[in-house]
Amino acid sequence: MPLLELDSVTKRFGGLLAVSNVSFNLDSGEILSMIGPNGAGKTTAFNCVTGLFAISSGAIRFDGSSIAGLAPHRITKLGIARTFQNIRLFAYMTAVDNVMVGAHWWMKERVWDGAFRTARARREEKSVEQRALELLELLGLSRYAGSYAREMPYGLQRRLEIARALATQPRLLLLDEPAAGLNTQEKRELMQLIGVLRSEGLTILLIEHDMRLVMEVSDRIVVLDHGEKIAEGSPVDVRQNPRVIEAYLGTGATEVITSA
Repeated sequence: MPLLELDSVTKRFGGLLAVSNVSFNLDSGEILSMIGPNGAGKTTAFNCVTGLFAISSGAIRFDGSSIAGLAPHRITKLGIARTFQNIRLFAYMTAVDNVMVGAHWWMKERVWDGAFRTARARREEKSVEQRALELLELLGLSRYAGSYAREMPYGLQRRLEIARALATQPRLLLLDEPAAGLNTQEKRELMQLIGVLRSEGLTILLIEHDMRLVMEVSDRIVVLDHGEKIAEGSPVDVRQNPRVIEAYLGTGATEVITSA
């Protein structure tokens, strides 16, 4: 059974059809990339999966159960985490505190414990801090644990956002353009990191414009254009698909490329 299933998902905003009848599955342990030109509906599809947008029709299932219509915090509890195209860190909090925010989903302390700093609250806080430090180490951010997020280099802020998402203990991680704004070396490190995350047991759904990164890390690729799925397959198949070439380069591009 697939871990994530989108079945004829459609999302309308008034008269605008942002996602139209899109279907695909994502298996456990797989890395699936969603690509397409700007405005293709990729981030809208992400937002539907994570509960930020309610779908207009269709179905979304996670581990066999419907998640369409659930609030974002309930979807997070089920094991789906995400990053955003535009970094959304707490600028005036330290790196370790940013990660601990994600881990607080799983804290069991009661209001009484937190208000009076009981022994139970202190133990749980220490456990959460230790897990946050472990995640910072996994992502190569240990030296920045006590630094404010706003003081960290841009590429490391992107890693910090991934660390915070991982703190929610997801089974499925959605990465929305994680390579945006990164230099060549940072992109290579990101590719290595994605491989590490998969080895840790994560399933990954990726939106990305950097085609080299997509082709390197993906098991399969889904291509959207104007809200519709126009292709799905292996990196090799997608790269050679005439509809994909046309969507990215315009009408007639296929003939130009094949005749060159």
